[in-house]
Amino acid sequence: MHILFFADNFPPERNAAATRVYERACYWVKWGHQVTVVTCAPNFPEGKLFDGYKNKWHQIEDMDGIRVVRVKTFIRPNAGNFFRILDFTSYMTTAFVASLFQKKIDIVVATSPQFFAAVGGYMSAVCKRKPFVFELGDLWPASVKALGVIKDSFLLRMCEKLELFLYRRSAKVVALTNAFKKDLVSRGIQADKIKVIINGVDLKRYAPRERDEVLAKQFGLDNKFVIGYVGTHGMAHGLINVLDTAELLRDKADIRFILVGPGAERQKLIEEAKKRKLENVVFIPSQPKESMPKIWSLCNVALVHLKNDPIFNTVIPSKIFEAMGMGLPILLVAPKGEASDIIEKDEAGVWVPAGDPKAFADVVMDLYENREKLQKLAQNSHAAAPLHSRERQAKEVIDLLGSVVS
Repeated sequence: MHILFFADNFPPERNAAATRVYERACYWVKWGHQVTVVTCAPNFPEGKLFDGYKNKWHQIEDMDGIRVVRVKTFIRPNAGNFFRILDFTSYMTTAFVASLFQKKIDIVVATSPQFFAAVGGYMSAVCKRKPFVFELGDLWPASVKALGVIKDSFLLRMCEKLELFLYRRSAKVVALTNAFKKDLVSRGIQADKIKVIINGVDLKRYAPRERDEVLAKQFGLDNKFVIGYVGTHGMAHGLINVLDTAELLRDKADIRFILVGPGAERQKLIEEAKKRKLENVVFIPSQPKESMPKIWSLCNVALVHLKNDPIFNTVIPSKIFEAMGMGLPILLVAPKGEASDIIEKDEAGVWVPAGDPKAFADVVMDLYENREKLQKLAQNSHAAAPLHSRERQAKEVIDLLGSVVS
């Protein structure tokens, strides 16, 4: 089977969508399938080209057997709403054109949260007369509305109509959470069209390991109890709450919070931490994907954090599964929902309501003082990892695609 995949994000970008598409495609290639990914020159999240890449109309590379077609898009750092939409629609257009030249395709798949990728994928499937599958990674535009990026307007309502049109026209919708499926069914999408396939972790890449002492020394984490957030610093993550919590614990000399990764909110957080003189917060620059296990090794507790908004009770951050692979106890600070259900069911960590720094600080102190509890949570977390493996997810998705094609 030859799969044509629309994905705005792809390695060397390191966000959840890029990692998910790449790691599953590696399995599909290993199992004898062909995968062509149409993407753009890597620039997320800063809106700056990665070293070694050019923003050209058409360039092809082979990445672990995956045929990667990169197209030219509008790229601008720190873009506002208008320029972001221009970026998204430019990808939709150039990716659609490039897809028309891909031969002997059996099925077209597009993944969100970049909603316009799905529009391009659907148009390509229509032109090629092939089935289209929509992988739903985010309830867009509801999520950007919740963040205040786009206010309720005629344009937003038109986007919602287009969203529902794409769900209806898809041969199947792959939803990454049960909550996504529930939302779609409540809006009139047939339940039997939607297959829930929850995210996972590639256990070949993530496994328990001793703390990397060189890195620990480099960032002043020797003999410290480390609460680690590893991922994008965006509007959806509400990381100002971490600074509020760190301020409550500033007198605890052995406790450190580390924030690792890029994002639109990162510089604001750095400036705010300096303003408050928070020496217990350490900012670590974005790291290559292959270095992530070393970064996770610095942590005693894996922090997964989302903004205090009801829309995020539908989300299951992929960092949960990476932490499980590393054998780390998880501290989930988010609205109660599907992610907290997984944590509690697997007894892999502790849930704290979003936007409550006092409760957050109390749990950090409890984990710091109760090392037996910490060790038990770590053991449970690692034991749960095989239940959420990337290989399992890849198998479920490829089986679904095969059934659609046949």
